[in-house]
Amino acid sequence: MENLSTGKPKPVILTCAQPTGVLTLGNYLGAVRNWSEMQDLHECFFGIVDLHAITTPTKPSLLRNYVYQCVAQYIACGLDPAKSNLFVQSHVTGHTELAWILTCITPIGELQRMTQFKDKASKLGFQISDTEVKEEIKFEHQGARAQASINAGLLCYPVLMAADILLYNADLVPVGEDQRQHLELCRDLAQRFNNLYSETFTIPEPYVPSTGSRIMSLAEPTRKMSKSDENEKATIFILDEPNRIKKKIAAAVTDSDSEIKSSPRKPGVSNLLTIHSSLSGNSIPELEEYFKGKGYGQLKSDLTEMVSESLAPVRARYKELIEDKDYLNSVLADGAKAAQKRAFKILSKTYRKVGFPERERH
Repeated sequence: MENLSTGKPKPVILTCAQPTGVLTLGNYLGAVRNWSEMQDLHECFFGIVDLHAITTPTKPSLLRNYVYQCVAQYIACGLDPAKSNLFVQSHVTGHTELAWILTCITPIGELQRMTQFKDKASKLGFQISDTEVKEEIKFEHQGARAQASINAGLLCYPVLMAADILLYNADLVPVGEDQRQHLELCRDLAQRFNNLYSETFTIPEPYVPSTGSRIMSLAEPTRKMSKSDENEKATIFILDEPNRIKKKIAAAVTDSDSEIKSSPRKPGVSNLLTIHSSLSGNSIPELEEYFKGKGYGQLKSDLTEMVSESLAPVRARYKELIEDKDYLNSVLADGAKAAQKRAFKILSKTYRKVGFPERERH
């Protein structure tokens, strides 16, 4: 697709996320809101990666509902199906096909050293330690649940993630700090394939938006806000009603001081100012000046009103969308068609390079 003002092809951006329930305020301000701002200048593909979701035990009916919730929330937050392609990963067969090819050029040691793999394995109770052999990592079952096991999908999902990106020859990939290692693996695999079989894949670059905030937990402001936090007061969800938002912000951790100032020594207050700044558009110094001489109660009151007003149209639009499954299915079908069309080009090229027979497009 061309940029009408320049006549040049738009850079391709791909971003994928697992369908894991309701988005947090952190997801919205740190990522999804920025995605909607990319739509005019980029050719955007937004994937709901349900194949990744089953690397850990997932109830089928819940996963299916999460997919619908995810696409409805994305549209409610500003993604326009007329400008972008929203699709479900399992609807585009090229993801698993390319993943297998990439798996065949990936040493197992590289996958065992992935930080998220180690983290997820340790959550199952496995003790992990590096051995004297560089390519090996030792997994001990001590402390793990009796039936716990590390499945191959959990080990290989970074390769599937690389396939997600390379299948579209994406120029840019929005990544958080916890995903940088996966993007590096993707870049390594693309370069390795290009060296083995000649130039095929674009080497993707990380996309860092000019705006976007890292929103922290309201209960423990040194940790990122998370939808999996067991403390229900720690996280604001984009579908929270105003009374819940009010209670959560009122309970937000601050400190024993009274000065409203952003500082590493005041993580709780800094977090509240960051949220306010992200929604109001006012800079942190401007907010510090505005709240000078006022207490934390005033800051929390103003922030409650701002968050509630900002999320009200998102919540209302979501309620409309989630009741219209036919529309959501049509959005996903159109998105899958566009994704499959682009994916077929790069997959066909890849097949030729590795020596597979030509096949007709279906």
